[in-house]
Amino acid sequence: MNTTTLAPAGALRFSEGYFARRTWGDWLFALLAVVGAAVAFSRYHDAMDVYDKGIFIAAVPALVWLAWAWRPLRNLMLVVTALSLLAIVSYQGDLRRGDTVFWLKYFLSSQSAILWMSMLFFMSTAFYWIGMFSRGPAAALESLGSKLAWAAVTLALVGTMVRWYEGYQIGPDIGHIPVSNLYEVFVLFSWITAVFYLYYEAQYKTRSMGAFVMLVVSAAVGFLLWYTLVRDAQEIQPLIPALKSWWMKLHVPANFIGYGTFSLAAMVAFAYLVKQQAAETRWYKLTPIWLLGIALCFVPIAFRQRGVGEAGGSYWVGYALIAALIVGGILLGRKRITERLPSLEVLDDVMYKSIAVGFAFFTIATVLGALWAAEAWGGYWSWDPKETWALIVWLNYAAWLHMRLMKGLRGTVASWWALAGLAVTTFAFIGVNMFLSGLHSYGTL
Repeated sequence: MNTTTLAPAGALRFSEGYFARRTWGDWLFALLAVVGAAVAFSRYHDAMDVYDKGIFIAAVPALVWLAWAWRPLRNLMLVVTALSLLAIVSYQGDLRRGDTVFWLKYFLSSQSAILWMSMLFFMSTAFYWIGMFSRGPAAALESLGSKLAWAAVTLALVGTMVRWYEGYQIGPDIGHIPVSNLYEVFVLFSWITAVFYLYYEAQYKTRSMGAFVMLVVSAAVGFLLWYTLVRDAQEIQPLIPALKSWWMKLHVPANFIGYGTFSLAAMVAFAYLVKQQAAETRWYKLTPIWLLGIALCFVPIAFRQRGVGEAGGSYWVGYALIAALIVGGILLGRKRITERLPSLEVLDDVMYKSIAVGFAFFTIATVLGALWAAEAWGGYWSWDPKETWALIVWLNYAAWLHMRLMKGLRGTVASWWALAGLAVTTFAFIGVNMFLSGLHSYGTL
């Protein structure tokens, strides 16, 4: 709040306020955002209903505020916009150019960008872990892991934007915001989780947590690659009637901010337990961490109703074996890892803040989902399996936060609870699609 003071000469002077602290770069970004939005609105407003227009207009100040609050997001938005526009201009309304234009074919088409995203996330995870165990330039290696994570996020967003455009080029009745099926939401989950981690990395000035958090992102990417190769999930499909709603544009992103931050919290909780057990020599004490690490870091979800004999089933055998080796290696090297990880207090704080943010957005998503259900199916709640498990997830984290704020829950119990929460969240996210039938589905497994 601005206050006034009386200067010696009698002139009024104002203390520095929020807008006064803005740099010329901030104002230039705001101007570019407003001008860009105005141009886009003038060209495409006929294709929007009143709700779409409202979301579009509200998004402009929201994005400006985010860019002002955390400046790396400004750079991210500018680069994503530039590369997405380059791809769109290069297509010239003809998707066949994606096979002939060099940077479309190998970098900027939706599929190329998402494949690059996948590789960069794997590389980021590797460099974070190499830095964790390095006796030499660990900081430089972790810094490279962080830069690769930013590059992966950039290409994930470019791939999403270009996929949106490609859908409309296939046909006006096919184009839609790409958050409608399991393939698209796994891309969404990957970059949201990474962005939130990168924010905490900057705030707490430590990169060592990235080794753990990027494991769950790599796990998601591993599933995405399998889903692409075996199910041809990258193909853009028209929406089913129930998904043709503006509610989807709000509900799904809010939902996956929740999923992403809950997963982030669980991996930080995993790091907490590993650090806490650094001096433990009794393996029976470490076995629960090993088993849960395998289950939650690299969920072998291909062991489904169809078994490993189907196409791509052997992929998951190797997936699970690699998971077991990675988690086992983490426990074997826990003393070195402990030296690199921040304090238990920092890990506990990141876990708490991640769950608090996730709970807020998941609550919003649940309310929006009820409103969407009323529009699509005539009732706010029908105890559909997806709705039921969303409620279970919400109640789990509501109880966690209640115990934290009212009873001072900290440390070991909170960490185990966060890990168990990820198991619940994973089932709500994927397991419902695998084992239960209902009105909701992101795709066939």
